[in-house]
Amino acid sequence: MTRPTVVVLGASGMLGTAVTRELSSRPIRLRAVGRRTPTVPHGCVADVEIHRADLTEPGEVARATEGADAVMHLVAHTAGAGQWRSADRDTAAERVTVGLVHDLVDVLAARERTPVVVFAGTTSQVGRTTAAVLDGTEEDHPVTEYDRQKLAAERALETATAEGVLHGITLRLGTLFSQGTDPGVQDRGVVAGMTRRALAGEPLTMWNDGSVRRDLLCVDDAARAFVAALDNTDALAGRHWLVGTGEATSVGELFTAIARAVSAHTGRPPVPVVSVPPPAESIAADVVDFVVDPSAFQRATGWTARIPLADALASLAGGHTRTGRAEYTSDTGGITCGPDMIRSAHSGTAASE
Repeated sequence: MTRPTVVVLGASGMLGTAVTRELSSRPIRLRAVGRRTPTVPHGCVADVEIHRADLTEPGEVARATEGADAVMHLVAHTAGAGQWRSADRDTAAERVTVGLVHDLVDVLAARERTPVVVFAGTTSQVGRTTAAVLDGTEEDHPVTEYDRQKLAAERALETATAEGVLHGITLRLGTLFSQGTDPGVQDRGVVAGMTRRALAGEPLTMWNDGSVRRDLLCVDDAARAFVAALDNTDALAGRHWLVGTGEATSVGELFTAIARAVSAHTGRPPVPVVSVPPPAESIAADVVDFVVDPSAFQRATGWTARIPLADALASLAGGHTRTGRAEYTSDTGGITCGPDMIRSAHSGTAASE
């Protein structure tokens, strides 16, 4: 029996690394595509091919997806900590976020097979809303250019699905963070950055009172959600689905939990969590809560988030301590974190990873 070919675009990013790991235990042909060399676990069941590419270059999307039965589209453009603001003046962001989806649709339209495409969206695409908890029925009114681009990409996949080009599924993810499971991703994202600050004995700074809430989703749970989507294409294709824990965590609660997790590993008192005024570039979306009800996706797939935040933070702090990162001064410099900096569906990934 021929093994199906599953392609992971963005396989060297934080989310892509976790999805690649999850898929590697399956009897498939797995093509891991990244701008940097993707990490693949030892002892894989899958037949693994590593493909390095800048997908924005002509013809690279076609080469990367040749023969694909399924494509995990996890590519994200980042331009440092302010990526969502920089998208307003960064043409490269639109090329990566929207242009690559159009490239993929064009490539697949010329092929006989109709593959599955699972796309990484973000809960913040909905924009400013009065809903305390999102259930996926809300109208989308994105505030930032980043979210507008994500929504445009999602709608392109929905149109292509209606036209029979592909079977598109968008997973709008809660705020991702790593528990340090995969090598090379411990330093990605604001949770990791604040863990480093705490290990260095530096205070954790947040905008205002830190009351804005987010749905914090461990990247390992997110990876299982992508595999669950692949297993339930018929039930999911043609629309977006909210994926998260269903639990609200404020920025203040998160930073306090990070400080305590680090303290438990170092034996030192927890570093202080300090409130500061937001910078001039703060926007309306910074004070909007994004918490999801994932029950529709759970009913359709049987997936549920398994990893408690406290356990993940303890694992991340322990991983930094074991690798000697406790000795390093945080490379986040004088970073002050507001909610905008932890709202990405896959913060920490880089362009065409």
